[in-house]
Amino acid sequence: MNVVVVESPAKAKTINKYLGSGYKVLASVGHVRDLPAKDGSVRPDEDFEMSWEVDSSAAKRMKDIADAVKSSDGLILATDPDREGEAISWHVLDLLRKKKVIGDKPVQRVVFNAITKTAVLDAMKAPRDIDMSLVDAYLARRALDYLVGFNLSPVLWRKLPGARSAGRVQSVTLRLVCDREAEIERFVSEEYWNISALLKTPRGDEFEAKLVSADGKRLQPRAVGNGQDASRLKDLLEGAAYRVESVEAKPTKRNPAPPFTTSTLQQAASSKLGFSSSRTMQVAQRLYEGVDIGGETVGLITYMRTDGVQMAPEAIDAARRAIGSQFGDRYVPEKARFYSTKAKNAQEAHEAVRPTDFNRVPDHVRRMLDPDQARLYDLIWKRAIASQMASAEIERTTVEIDADNGGKHAGLRATGSVVRFDGFIAAYTDQKEDGEQSDDGDDDGRLPEINARENLAKQKINATQHFTEPPPRYSEATLIKKMEELGIGRPSTYSATLKTLSDREYVTIDKRKLIPEAKGRLVTAFLESFFTRYVEYDFTASLEEKLDQISAGELNWKDVLRDFWKDFIAQIDDTKELRVTNVLDALNEILAPLAFPKREDGGDPRACPSCGTGKLSLKLGRGSGAFVGCSNYPECRYTRPFGAEAANGEGQASSEPQALGKDPHTGEEITLRSGRFGPYVQRGDGKEAKRSSLPKGWAPDSIDHEKALALLSLPRDIGAHPETGKMISSGLGRYGPFVLHDGTYANVESIEDVFSIGLNRAVSVLADKQSKGGGRARGGTPAALKALGDHPDGGPITVRDGRYGAYVNWGKVNATLPKGKDAQAVTLEEALVLIAEKAGKGGGTKAKAKATKTKTAAAKADGEKTTKAKTTKKAAGSKAKTASKTKKASE
Repeated sequence: MNVVVVESPAKAKTINKYLGSGYKVLASVGHVRDLPAKDGSVRPDEDFEMSWEVDSSAAKRMKDIADAVKSSDGLILATDPDREGEAISWHVLDLLRKKKVIGDKPVQRVVFNAITKTAVLDAMKAPRDIDMSLVDAYLARRALDYLVGFNLSPVLWRKLPGARSAGRVQSVTLRLVCDREAEIERFVSEEYWNISALLKTPRGDEFEAKLVSADGKRLQPRAVGNGQDASRLKDLLEGAAYRVESVEAKPTKRNPAPPFTTSTLQQAASSKLGFSSSRTMQVAQRLYEGVDIGGETVGLITYMRTDGVQMAPEAIDAARRAIGSQFGDRYVPEKARFYSTKAKNAQEAHEAVRPTDFNRVPDHVRRMLDPDQARLYDLIWKRAIASQMASAEIERTTVEIDADNGGKHAGLRATGSVVRFDGFIAAYTDQKEDGEQSDDGDDDGRLPEINARENLAKQKINATQHFTEPPPRYSEATLIKKMEELGIGRPSTYSATLKTLSDREYVTIDKRKLIPEAKGRLVTAFLESFFTRYVEYDFTASLEEKLDQISAGELNWKDVLRDFWKDFIAQIDDTKELRVTNVLDALNEILAPLAFPKREDGGDPRACPSCGTGKLSLKLGRGSGAFVGCSNYPECRYTRPFGAEAANGEGQASSEPQALGKDPHTGEEITLRSGRFGPYVQRGDGKEAKRSSLPKGWAPDSIDHEKALALLSLPRDIGAHPETGKMISSGLGRYGPFVLHDGTYANVESIEDVFSIGLNRAVSVLADKQSKGGGRARGGTPAALKALGDHPDGGPITVRDGRYGAYVNWGKVNATLPKGKDAQAVTLEEALVLIAEKAGKGGGTKAKAKATKTKTAAAKADGEKTTKAKTTKKAAGSKAKTASKTKKASE
């Protein structure tokens, strides 16, 4: 029997069916070890030696693999066909050798790009050794990311309070978002006019022609810049006679786009299906790993982490056969199409994302897929088959028209196009795919019959005013496209990088657009000032090129690390003498348009509006991050939050509250104020004064007496719960609007719900939260997600969802689940091991006393010898101390 190691359990189950009884397929479930998230895991002084750590869940999986290998005839490593997959195979093999279970057994590496029986069996016939060049590229990338994160992040923490982390790819991606925002802020809109004429042919057909020349000069786009010029040109056309100068019909061809890469798949799924990049990859993973088709689990698409645009020769042949049978011979081009990517650093050896079988048309498999899977498969199938279809044949007609007004001439043009042969467009039924537009970007409709030298009748002249618009903010899709163009990151990292920026609260997503938070702007400004090289797009791309050269065996990975580290650590050391005043001076200059916008009265933007003599500057608070304050502090206590809205004048000094009226019940004054954490309303004065922050979406200038009273009246009693008899209330808290019952909170959609929600809906909202495993009582114990059973020493063991992720609970012992572990998949045996480890590290006096007994029970439950229970791993012992630090430093 041979042991085969793949990455996912779903894949293992499918491949086991393909290979039969002579093989045992086990899953590593991703990476089995990683660099410990603490200082010293990569040691430049020891020629970049690296320490690796196996977490408890991975240790269990590796034990199963090792036990199977002991009694096997050989080991076959069949992880994914990319750098990460190669690295996982290397890690697994290295651990098995350290366990001394390999011996002289044969070890083979196989790769397959699709999970189909044919692809898997063909791969088994062509084994190879582990590609150490790919492993070296992985090691270099992992070391670089670690060295940047664990050396640059502490600089941020010391010099820029409130910052969370920095990273090699993360920080450059954040700069892209911030640079676009700065570009939008600098943008000055310009006026322009479009002028057109609605004309009629002698046969009574109407069409529109656009003004393209006047006064003997060709008009460039947006050449008519004001209403006066537009009015003059309109008057010229109003009194003109119109004659057709020429009619030219020119045949053109429209070619299909290449099959999807990871990037283009994410872009298309975002624009057409509304999927986030992470959602796209989740659904694609399911299609790749396999779904049940007619009683057999089959992978429907090829591997989806790729930057290649070419398909395998056998896939191209299959696509051409499918095109002939499904669309007709005319739709099959004479020669197969070949594509090459325009993206930087693309690895052409990687195949594009495509269906594993072109005969599985979307309509045939739709009923076997969930809605998201069906929609994504439809997108992939159509793009892939269209890429090998014949070009669409278009006839493009251009009509040139002369307007003569007493010897003054103007030129107009009308364009139209007609599809003479749809070609690849036939694959797209009712949708248009990225890349289908014509070469010049126009997509005009059909023109009526128009003949040269004939006169036309004027129906109407239109002059419409427009204003140029700033470049749009990035969406996830357009940001990924830009990253790909610049050569920043890799297909497997795009989604994770964007998630990191969101998790760090450096960007927010509003209506699918990425908006940099003030915190993100600060971090970018700091890095641009003091670590310029490491947030340059070209530098980051050149580093990616070097990683590709390592994977191709052209560079030594440690040479690349040495070159990088020499300059990087020198830059880090230079910041040790950096004072906070130096940081603030740099930030004040770079962020001046945001922090100190121009005043309407033309005065000094940095003059304090409160005392008049002080100068405004950015300030850094330990807990609150950055804010704008007066240089005359503490005599002047003017502050306002840092950010565009706060800087535009709505923020008021806390020493100059704005009176809104009096409370009709208490007679106390109600005021609108602005503090370090933003605007708020207050009733009365002193420490006992009632305060309420403004909810999201409520601008300070919209707050009146009535709204202020409503906010200050919170929390609001809704009614008694029909089952418990306890009061349900609504209010506004740190995490937004909520309803509260018996210590359990559930969020509601908007602040308006807080004031209007009724008893029935409140009960329903609370019930929904409980049914989803929520209902956390703030300050109390979260609701149990799953009951696992009783501990050998008594008491239930449950899985719960905490603020920092899921954990297992027994009495007063809480043990966090390993990263990536599904809370619903935790077993009692795994929970006992986690509790034993946690108790041994200090889970309370009583827990300490029972630690040894608990470990023994855990070992028995797992089927291990009792004597081994005392050797529970100590590697996790340092995690608790470094948890806070490592969360910030990780890429």
